[in-house]
Formats: sequence, structure tokens, C-alpha cells
Amino acid sequence: MQSVIVTGASGNLGRAVVQKFLEEKWQVTGTVIPGDDVDLDITNNSFEKVIADLMSEEASIQTIQTVIQQQGKINAAVLTVGGFAMGSIAETKTTDITKQYKLNFETAYNIARPVFMQMMKQGSGRLFLIGSQPGKDMQSSKGMVAYGLSKSLIFRLAELMNEEANGTDVIVCVVIPSTIDTPQNRKSMPDANFSKWITPQKLADLIYSNCMATENVKQIIEV
Repeated sequence: MQSVIVTGASGNLGRAVVQKFLEEKWQVTGTVIPGDDVDLDITNNSFEKVIADLMSEEASIQTIQTVIQQQGKINAAVLTVGGFAMGSIAETKTTDITKQYKLNFETAYNIARPVFMQMMKQGSGRLFLIGSQPGKDMQSSKGMVAYGLSKSLIFRLAELMNEEANGTDVIVCVVIPSTIDTPQNRKSMPDANFSKWITPQKLADLIYSNCMATENVKQIIEV
């Protein structure tokens, strides 16, 4: 059975990704933050919930080491943890940038690094990082300075990892979703055209499809 790690398993996207991989008969390890009171309500024997503080490098490494010991291999990882904040240059302090850096980059890097090292050891694997349009294009990050800066590092990390993995079957992909159709987004943007938004389930399907591709694997998935 193939093994996948999904961080932020209690979030809208994380939960959809967990369900998709379980439907496809994968062994799924889903991480949640300490104190998370969201009930995942997943009784599938192929799912294991792990409480992990992804802002801690030591805790993140231990989480990955435990998965390797239990599963022997990590075929894929989907890292969905992150946060968002508005703020222009005038409104953004160093502390704001640091907070977004920790939420969006540090939580990703702390897991991505040991996962990448294991995949390189295996010679294969698919690692998915969640990017954003403001992170890809600074013109799109006006009014979202700290968020855009933190997400831009996700793209640089993927580029560095793919360069290092060149010639192997290890591929790091960045997913750039448009607005995701979640209850929270609908509440904050009640007048928007929801039909143009992408559902977490559809995004999970695209991630899985790219994960299983043997040719023309997309390093950037923009939807």
C-alpha cells in the first residue's frame, strides 16, 4: 500500500485530500496542530491522525521518522498548512512578516525537508506545496505584503528541490489555487460568484491525478 502524508488534515483542503487518497486505497497520515478541536470523524483503518507542531523542526522530523518506521516509504506528501493576512507596506511590520513566514514557509519547510530527504533516498516521490497567486506574482500581492512575501518562498523552495532532484523520480509541485469554495470564504465574500471557485474536492482530485502521472508531471498546478 502506498503512503501519503497530509498536513493540516482538519482543514477544508486537507480533509478533501485525505478523503481522496483513502478512496484510492492509500495509507494516509494526517497531521493536526496541538489543541485542534476539529473532529475529523474518519474511521478508515488506513488513516492515522498525528498531532504535531509543525513550527517545531524537531517535532516535524520526529513525525516523518515515525511514518518511515511504520510505512517504510513515503510515496507522496501534500502540505496544506498555512495562514493569510492583509496589509500594505505601511501597515506591515517585521513581526507581521515573521508571523506569515512561520505559518506559510516554516511549517512547510520543516516537513518538506525530511520528506524530500527520504524521497531522494528512495529515488521517487511526489511532494506538493500550496502556493498562491500573490506568492507567484508580486503584482497580485498588493495589500497582502507579508502573505505574498512568505508564499513567494514556497516557489523558490520547489525550484531548489527540483534542481537537486534532477535526474530522479522525485518531483516537487506547487499548487496555485484560485479561490477555494469553503464556508469561510463564502461568509467573507457573500456577493462573489461561487460557481467560479474551485471546490476542495476538485483540487484534491487534481493533486491526486498529478501524483499518479508518470509523464508530463506538472511542477506548477494552477487552477
